[in-house]
Amino acid sequence: MIGKQRIQELLARFPIAAVAAYLALIVLFVFMTTDGVLQVLERRDAAVAAAEVLQKLQTRDLARAAAARVDIGAPAGSPFLEGASVSVAGATLLQRVLAAIKRVNGNTTSSQLDLQGPMSKTGFAAATFSLEIDAASLEPLLYDLEAGMPFLFVDSLVVQASSGSVEGGKLRVLLGVSAQRHSVK
Repeated sequence: MIGKQRIQELLARFPIAAVAAYLALIVLFVFMTTDGVLQVLERRDAAVAAAEVLQKLQTRDLARAAAARVDIGAPAGSPFLEGASVSVAGATLLQRVLAAIKRVNGNTTSSQLDLQGPMSKTGFAAATFSLEIDAASLEPLLYDLEAGMPFLFVDSLVVQASSGSVEGGKLRVLLGVSAQRHSVK
């Protein structure tokens, strides 16, 4: 209590000091309030920035995942040759291979479908093609055959350069291809 009385006596003797102390306290409280408000605003801005970064990362991860799914995904269509009979499935095999040869600007000289061979008993259809193709187009043709639908298997491949050919000329290719038929029960 002695300290409180002493302060009151000093303030009564020096009223200007009392006003100055009062104004100093007001300035101090205003400063503390302003500092608190500024800190809250800074934290809010930091939270908004962190949320934006998180949103970008999540969007990028979704885009990567979608791209990965597209890259890894299987081609559309049935993996088996469709057809009610062995003949129809064989015709589908011929159409698929001839279309692939045509896409790479190849020239089919002959084709033979094997419907009675040992492969036909295990549910496969096989065909042999004789064709002429540019050397640069052989790899895209093989990729198209093995990567597309229905799944085709290259059973044999014999490549011979044309007689008197120059570099990058036509190749004679004997190609054996097979595919599994869809079993209709």
